[in-house]
Amino acid sequence: MHEDGPESEPPIRLLALGGSTRENSSSEIALRIAADSASQAGAEVEFLVGRDLMLPIYDAEDSFRSASSTRLVEAYARADGIIIASPGYHGSMSGMIKNALDYAEDLRRIGRSYFDGLAVGCISVAYGWQASVSALQHLRGVAHALRAWPTPLGVALNTSVNSMETIAQDPTNHHAIQLTTVASQVVRFTQAMRAEQMAKFAPSTSMVRPVHRA
Repeated sequence: MHEDGPESEPPIRLLALGGSTRENSSSEIALRIAADSASQAGAEVEFLVGRDLMLPIYDAEDSFRSASSTRLVEAYARADGIIIASPGYHGSMSGMIKNALDYAEDLRRIGRSYFDGLAVGCISVAYGWQASVSALQHLRGVAHALRAWPTPLGVALNTSVNSMETIAQDPTNHHAIQLTTVASQVVRFTQAMRAEQMAKFAPSTSMVRPVHRA
């Protein structure tokens, strides 16, 4: 928990989204490594993982939303940045993750254009390079289509080379460093965007004229 002093800014809010239907899946472990690093950097992280994302198929023609779907869209609306981790299924991200991302369409109801202006860190995990790399490409493509800024580094993990348990236990592991780097890029981009917005709305000293007294 981050406590704000009277003059301090609120922490940036990140949404950590991912995993699979299996509890403590490899993609969820990867997500938590990255999210924990973001939290240590001062971010406030909200998790929606695994069965939190077992949602009805997105239906743009039906205005009804389940409680879990509403929770997801509200989390999108609160987020200043997002970290997504998906398993690689048959050359792409999982259907569960894609369906969750489709719910970003509902942000239009509050006048927001998808993930416009948000940094999104993308992580894919699979038992093989082909699936993990192609899943990462699709994640980054969807994030870009949703008007987000995919971080310069995306992470594709091959668990046939290193198990997630091994990566999680060794912070000096190359893949662990990649995960924390993605988190750092999301945090730093979000902080930069916030600073730009604050500067934009700060009162301009150039418009203040000196008062000359007789």
